[in-house]
Amino acid sequence: MMYVALLRGINIGGRNKVDMKILKKSFETAGMTDVVTYINSGNIIFTNKDPNTFKLAETLEAVILKDFELDIKVLLRSKDEIENIIHFLPENWKNDNDMKSDVMFLWDEIDDESILENLKIRPDIDNVIYRPGAVLWSVDKVNASKSGISKIVGTKIYKKMTVRNVNTVRKIHSLMQEAE
Repeated sequence: MMYVALLRGINIGGRNKVDMKILKKSFETAGMTDVVTYINSGNIIFTNKDPNTFKLAETLEAVILKDFELDIKVLLRSKDEIENIIHFLPENWKNDNDMKSDVMFLWDEIDDESILENLKIRPDIDNVIYRPGAVLWSVDKVNASKSGISKIVGTKIYKKMTVRNVNTVRKIHSLMQEAE
């Protein structure tokens, strides 16, 4: 199966530095094949025959701890799961000077539509869609500081997700399609 590993909290503000070339080799040493990294924020596309994503994530977390001495959480999504998110991601959502649009990938313990009840959504400002495995969010940049969702940073919920902007998610999807 083809997966993307989404690492939480690496190469941010000079903390948790991880060299992508070394990380690629670490994944290969751990038995992952066709490994491709995309930008320094921790997006690694690979294939592996094991359908047990919990076990795979544990393996990759252990490799990162061993090779980088970092306790980094790894969230895995299959190609089908990424395609499902892309299918529901409005085409006009983008991340640019006018709009901020993100995909908040959720760990299993908070992956339920009821997550929306725990977010401070301002319907007049925030555009929010829940899909299994993720919350899709968009706001006009002029209103970004007024958004309730932007206030989740540092909360318990925020620690159980990893966020990528929509441009990155679309590129990950494209790389997965190319690798197939």
